[in-house]
Amino acid sequence: MRRFPTLLTWLAFPVYVWQGLGVRRRTTRMLPAQGPVMHEISGLAPAISVLVLGDSSAASVGIGNSENGLAAQLAVLIAQRTGRTVRWRAAGFNSATSGQIRDHVLPNLSADPWTHIVLAIGTNDTKNFHSVPRFKREFGSLLYALRAKWPEARVVWSPVLEFTRAPAMPPLLGKILEIRAVEMNRMGERLCLERGAIPAPRLPITDAGFASDGFHASEAGYRAWAEHLVSLVVANEPGVA
Repeated sequence: MRRFPTLLTWLAFPVYVWQGLGVRRRTTRMLPAQGPVMHEISGLAPAISVLVLGDSSAASVGIGNSENGLAAQLAVLIAQRTGRTVRWRAAGFNSATSGQIRDHVLPNLSADPWTHIVLAIGTNDTKNFHSVPRFKREFGSLLYALRAKWPEARVVWSPVLEFTRAPAMPPLLGKILEIRAVEMNRMGERLCLERGAIPAPRLPITDAGFASDGFHASEAGYRAWAEHLVSLVVANEPGVA
């Protein structure tokens, strides 16, 4: 019975298409932030190397400069918590799904020795009306691929955000997508626990956390996101409470 609400959303598919097209027409498509996609913050040895991988949130879409994005702000917080050198890279791609990251991005990333990987993916799988079984295959095999390429890295997954809070979403469309997001997150958490990754709690968001398009994060939103994740990311580091 747990999947019954998700099955009902298929009956609302015409509403999803109609309202989704309206949102697309009204919403300005925002570009990834300008600025560096990799950088280093000086500190003590040994260095912590952080890869933030995923969709437009990993690319800091919604703001002007990548230095105020998720990867950069997370790196600053890690450096403050640990006093260590922090190397970071943001590998984010507009509209990317789990399968696209698995098939087209991960094989082309150099095997740099990342000690920590933050995975921000799942929103487009949900928004594109991918089924839960499809998400299980694509997200699950992405986790396998990450573990194979970086077997010693600490992998943290940031789950799908709450669609009903996004100002760009009409209420009914937001509810339809939120039902699907809950099931995606449930499956994603299960796969993480099975396959050596850590699922983060869902990020609590406020209206101030959104960019002008009403969907992507603002600078304040990315800061809150980084603060939400940092303790979980560095939980295995010596001397960090």
